[in-house]
Amino acid sequence: MTRDQKVVAMGAAGGVASMALAMWLLSTMVLPAPAGVETLGDRLGYALRWAAFAALPLVAMIGAVGNARATGAAIDPTLGLESRAMIVNGRVADNSFQQYVLFLAGSLALAASLPPAHVRVIGAAAIVFVAARILFWIGYRIDPLYRAFGFAATFYLNLGLLLGSLWLAVA
Repeated sequence: MTRDQKVVAMGAAGGVASMALAMWLLSTMVLPAPAGVETLGDRLGYALRWAAFAALPLVAMIGAVGNARATGAAIDPTLGLESRAMIVNGRVADNSFQQYVLFLAGSLALAASLPPAHVRVIGAAAIVFVAARILFWIGYRIDPLYRAFGFAATFYLNLGLLLGSLWLAVA
C-alpha cells in the first residue's frame, strides 16, 4: 500500500467509526423522541424537515462557487480560468449533490419503514450528514487525500440508511 493509500484508508476508517459513534450517541442519548410521528405521513414529514437541514452544506457549496465566479476571472466558466479552490469547491458541490440524493432516498425510505419510537434516527442521520459534508469540504481544501474521512462517513451513512430501509421493507 502506498503512503497516499494509507492516508486515505486511515481517513476512511476514522470517518466510518466516527459516523457510527455519532449516530449511536445522537439517536440514543441526545435527540429526544419526536412526538406526533405515528402515521406514515407524520414520519415522512419529520424526515423532510431534516432533509432541508441536510441540504444546507450544498447551499453553502453552490454559493461559494457562484460567488467566486461572479467576483473573479472565471465569471465565464467556458474559459477554464478557475482557481484551484474553485475547482475543489465545484467537485465538493458535485459530490455533495450526489450524496444528498442518496441521503434523501435513504432517509425517506427509512422513515416510511421505522416504528415511531425509532424515527429520531433520521434526525441523527441528518446531523451526521451535515457534519460529514463539512469535514469532506475542509479535508478536500487542505489536501484531496484528506477528503476520505468525510466521504466515507457520508457514503456509509447513506448505505446504512438505504440498507436499513430495504431490510425493514422485506422484514
